[in-house]
Amino acid sequence: MVQVGLLLSDSPRSVPPEQQFQDVLRIVGEAEQAGFSHIAIGQHFLYGDLRWLQPVPLLARLAAHVGPDTKLVTQIMIGPLYHPVVLAEEIATLDIVTEGRLIFGVGLGYKSDEFDHLGIPFRERASRLDEMLELMPRLWSEDVVTHHGRHWTLNEVQPHIRPVQKPNPPIWVGAHAMPGVRRAGRFADAYAVPPETPVDEVLRRYRVVRDLFAERGKEFGCQPLRRNVMVADSREAAVAEYARVAKGRYITYAQRGLDLYDPEKLENEFADAVSGHVVLGTPDDVVEQLLDTVTALPVSPLLVRPQWPTMNADETVAVLRRMGRDVLPEVLAQPVRTGLSASGEPG
Repeated sequence: MVQVGLLLSDSPRSVPPEQQFQDVLRIVGEAEQAGFSHIAIGQHFLYGDLRWLQPVPLLARLAAHVGPDTKLVTQIMIGPLYHPVVLAEEIATLDIVTEGRLIFGVGLGYKSDEFDHLGIPFRERASRLDEMLELMPRLWSEDVVTHHGRHWTLNEVQPHIRPVQKPNPPIWVGAHAMPGVRRAGRFADAYAVPPETPVDEVLRRYRVVRDLFAERGKEFGCQPLRRNVMVADSREAAVAEYARVAKGRYITYAQRGLDLYDPEKLENEFADAVSGHVVLGTPDDVVEQLLDTVTALPVSPLLVRPQWPTMNADETVAVLRRMGRDVLPEVLAQPVRTGLSASGEPG
């Protein structure tokens, strides 16, 4: 059956960090009660007016808070900002602490200032991520590793931390652009689809990933796909509420380098600008749209974001409870599609 995951949000810095953490614990507990089986969190550094709790220590703490079947997901970590040895040991340790419930989601990053602050050339981020995705599985599985690459050199090093999951935790590569899709096909276990990608484009990208998996002798199965969700008593109310809680963040994304949006259109025609990837409306509307997606594509888990920084914990809990009551039962009862046919259509 289709599984559903929750994407945790960042919070305004005006919220004390200890309150943010307590809110996370409350939200995660409500999500599990509602039927969410995956808890995911992204990453940013030196983010200004908002605060991201860093995923590795937060997920380590959540491992003791959630049930034994709940998966914990880094969705996504900015891989090129790390040395691969540091990241490999962090992820291996996190897999141990989560008792094998970790999924490692990683991507390029898009904010050039983060790279500037950490002294990493922004133009090198693709080659760095490719090299680390080649190297990290070796650090997780080989007794002695020698590596001479473009960015890093290791001579007969002896890795000392291996993950619980063998040979390593599932690797999801997230990407907006086609080179990142091909990177997922070459190195990852799954391609994590961002919410802005329409269904027909998702299918095109899945074909690319499937073919590259086949070159590695890897089976193409269900893939994680992200969607933003807003449920209300009417479609008009859902549109208005989504604009209230999310419009400012979309404009900020556009201003900070995510070139998928036109700031002017977001400001003046918000509903139209985001209509292609937001699932919103009444519970029946949302169920219909989500079922259309999971019946058309081999998707699981479906990762949804019901929370934005402008929402307090009470508002988020109310959305989660409504989704648990009115939306998730039908989605969770839906059998998953298992792959693509030889022609590239859902199998």
